[in-house]
Amino acid sequence: MARTRRGPGRTVRVREPHRRTVRVESRDVHARSSTSGGAVSSRYQTEIDLASTNSSHPLIVTLVGDDRRVLDVGCAAGDTAEALVARGCTVSGVDIEDAVPDDRRNLFDKLVIANIEEQRLSKLFDADSYDVVIYGDVLEHLLDPLTALRDSLQLLRPGGRVVISVPNVTHAAVRLALAQGRWRYTPTGLLDETHVRFFTQDSICQLLEDAGLVIEELRGTVADPFDTEVEFDADALPDGLIDWVRHQPDAMTYQFVASARLAEPDEEIVRPVLRPGAQPSVARRQDEHHDAALASRKRNHQQLIGRDQMIALEAATAAARMHQAAAEEKRVRITARAQRLRAQLDELISEIDALPGWRGSSSLRRLADEARGPARGQES
Repeated sequence: MARTRRGPGRTVRVREPHRRTVRVESRDVHARSSTSGGAVSSRYQTEIDLASTNSSHPLIVTLVGDDRRVLDVGCAAGDTAEALVARGCTVSGVDIEDAVPDDRRNLFDKLVIANIEEQRLSKLFDADSYDVVIYGDVLEHLLDPLTALRDSLQLLRPGGRVVISVPNVTHAAVRLALAQGRWRYTPTGLLDETHVRFFTQDSICQLLEDAGLVIEELRGTVADPFDTEVEFDADALPDGLIDWVRHQPDAMTYQFVASARLAEPDEEIVRPVLRPGAQPSVARRQDEHHDAALASRKRNHQQLIGRDQMIALEAATAAARMHQAAAEEKRVRITARAQRLRAQLDELISEIDALPGWRGSSSLRRLADEARGPARGQES
């Protein structure tokens, strides 16, 4: 399940490194955080398996690297911070609600509880302070993610990077649900009830580029549509549609994960090719929909073979008819020529017959008889 973040607006409390807490009331009346102090439980808390290549959390940790100064925007319960600190990183965090358990608070060099659309990161943290700023499943919760991204670039040291992850709204599960007119929000995941922005591969890349960034790494986690939280009625869909959707571009990509740096002046932007965390062919379920599609493809293949054979037979028949017609045409031409030659020969023989005394020549008489043919020879 994807770890996602909260929408804008909460009670704002600022926790400095020396544990002094400053409380500021937010204007959002729908805030879920409490101002009474203490951490609230996070529905986004998860365990990070760094051996997995098909989960956004270990991918983010890998892209950040070791021994970095990191700002984790949307730090939730501190899961990512814990993994990064174990790799020698110094981590600061900011979130709209305080969900960091007491036993993890010392992981953070600085922890700020704030709505970053009301309080800019550049006002909460020092400029040129971080090697990496992380937006792990946060941008889709912001009304204005572009402004937040641009503002956070002030916090980066020279050579610094931004690492992000966002859910893919073009995932097969969403496509299949939309085919049935469904768009049902869920507590977490692709259609998290607090999402206000939705991204495709192209739109998240464009967002980063519009912020002045160049994407260096583009990864993706993959999941079969039946392995997500999005509901659709498979039995009510047309035959073959599920497996067809599974094979469409980005349909198996559950999340996009990217690492980006500041673009150089006049730099030509070249987007990297998406690298999936697992091969889609492995993630696709080998279920009845797969089997039905495979059987359908086999039938279609056999039909194509039969069609090709029929086309070949028709072509051979047409070629044979053309050869026959050509031969008949040639025969007619030869017959007509033979008739013309016969007529000329008969005319010549008649002229010879009219010559006086020609029959006295035995050789001439023999040639004339041969020219007349057997029947003509007997008549003479």
